[in-house]
Amino acid sequence: MAEQRHDEEPQPQVVADIDLGAVRAFLAVVDDRYFGEAAARLRMSQQAVSKRIAALERDLGVRLFTRAPRGASLTVDGQAFLPHARDLMRLAERAVGSVRPGRRALRVDVLNRRIGPAGLLRDFHRAQPETELDVVTLVESDAAAAIAAVEAGTVDATFRAVTVPPEELPPGIRAARVLDDPHQLLTGPAHPLAAARHVTMADLSGLRIWIPGIVPGTEWAAYYDVLAAEFGLTIERIGPNFGTDHLLDVLADSPTLTSLVGERTRMIWPQDYDLRRVPVRDPTPVYPHFLVWHTDNPHPGLAALRSHIASVPNRHRTTDAWVPVWAAEPATP
Repeated sequence: MAEQRHDEEPQPQVVADIDLGAVRAFLAVVDDRYFGEAAARLRMSQQAVSKRIAALERDLGVRLFTRAPRGASLTVDGQAFLPHARDLMRLAERAVGSVRPGRRALRVDVLNRRIGPAGLLRDFHRAQPETELDVVTLVESDAAAAIAAVEAGTVDATFRAVTVPPEELPPGIRAARVLDDPHQLLTGPAHPLAAARHVTMADLSGLRIWIPGIVPGTEWAAYYDVLAAEFGLTIERIGPNFGTDHLLDVLADSPTLTSLVGERTRMIWPQDYDLRRVPVRDPTPVYPHFLVWHTDNPHPGLAALRSHIASVPNRHRTTDAWVPVWAAEPATP
């Protein structure tokens, strides 16, 4: 017979599958002392309460109560179990409360924290600070991945350009075009168009328009592909994408490079860069931002966000605007 090693770690005991309903019945009997009164408070029959207590005692392997004409009293084991039973119910209530609609932050995805939808969320937060927000940027995801995240419940909503018609969206998913972002030409001070009060789309033909970070297959690539094809633009995607700051650095020193940026996009650069944002007209290309959400999502913050967006004026450019053919008409979310 093998000799037992005394330095081995003791094996943990398997915890029984505790029924929270039985624990709740146990606490009700403790508080009311009588099974009948506990049953009335729990809105069930006395027999059902007795069965739950019996099942709990069977799972724990001990007796919890002794019954007497003056009511039920705890055994020694029942007294030992009582504080843990109360902790267990408090923990269960906190766990349920953490996912109850309105008890957690509304999680919204934006493609970039500088662009128009992020500003829309900042305005919403200022208007309704009581609604807690969790603003995220899904890493390396296109519209299809963001919509899948909404469908899966990973996020409550996303702002994206949606290139597919409504009937091709997953069941229960809704998308509304809620914000148009007019494009401006961004140049350094040495560029020939830097002093222009505005430019036309015809003026952009032949310019070197540099937009790093366009990823093939994404919705923003689809937008710029259609824009370039329709107006004969040369949009360069060369070089690695080192971010907005690098783009601004290069434009500030270049007499030939330009870029396109959204009017609603927030950009800050050193004063000596002297960059220029020139409005584009005849027509004005606008990037269409959609709000995407699931109709079954009960979070009250989502309803509040949709209501806030609907109340915002001047969300759409109604004259002299160009959007891709796949962009739906502006809509109320």
